[in-house]
Amino acid sequence: MSLVHRPVLVREVVDFLAACKGGVFVDATFGGGGHSRAILDAHPRNEVLAIDRDPEAIAAGDRILAAGSARLTLVNGDYRELDRILQGQGDLRPDGLVADLGISSLQLLDPARGFSFDRPGPLDMRMDRRAGRTAADLVNELPERDLRRILARFGEEPAAARISRAIVRRRAERPFATTDDLAEVVTRAVGPSRRRRIHPATRTFQALRIAVNDELAGLSRFVETAALAVRPGGRVVFIAFHSLEDRPVKQALRGLASRCICPPDLPVCGCHRVDLVRVLTPRAVRPGDDEKQQNPASRSARLRAAERLAA
Repeated sequence: MSLVHRPVLVREVVDFLAACKGGVFVDATFGGGGHSRAILDAHPRNEVLAIDRDPEAIAAGDRILAAGSARLTLVNGDYRELDRILQGQGDLRPDGLVADLGISSLQLLDPARGFSFDRPGPLDMRMDRRAGRTAADLVNELPERDLRRILARFGEEPAAARISRAIVRRRAERPFATTDDLAEVVTRAVGPSRRRRIHPATRTFQALRIAVNDELAGLSRFVETAALAVRPGGRVVFIAFHSLEDRPVKQALRGLASRCICPPDLPVCGCHRVDLVRVLTPRAVRPGDDEKQQNPASRSARLRAAERLAA
């Protein structure tokens, strides 16, 4: 199968990072390598440290981008370990950092990874297939109340109770093994709706993926770490695909941009806490109509950026 990766908001990433001026950048979520490639193309002296927790993404990147290029360094690791990774690169202070928090299209389009409800394959969903519980483990073993909590919290699924009951009833007959098997049960449990804009299993698959990979844990801390890791004047860019990701990004950046903790009625600041970043995106930047038409997967993307202040 030929897999095609289309990174989202590429022009906006390059612009907000000011990558056309040259420098050293971190791509904290390498994925299919689209943002790394755009940064390298933006200036002949640009260098990129690319990180991904998925060893298969790193292996693919080694074949696609690293051949003959001394400007790309690939590291298999979790972006939440950014401090340790930068220390391993000689206490690197990058000029900019980008983190695309969405799932890579290479993962989504590969049936063997089990991320998609419309591509039959094993019910896996692990970013790193070397360790951890699979989505099949969760739906076949968790108590109904835990399944309901996962679907409601990570999928914001209004039919979480109905779906979790249906899953428990079905697994009593035979365990779930494939993506299409689960998607069929969820679709029947949710029922038809002419007004539904997304597939009935979309929220369930999102919730299970987040739970399997523990995606939201430490996200706010990572945003703070990334913003403080770049040099003064450096930029950070974060791309989220749903409110569960976007909310902690927005709140963390706002916290770094407004450090004063004095009572609002105090006429002069007395805490003397300095602002650490300047938020460059008062509102999240969304893809334009052309990009959404050419790449429907980009329609929910939202970008936020900030600049590290000298203080």
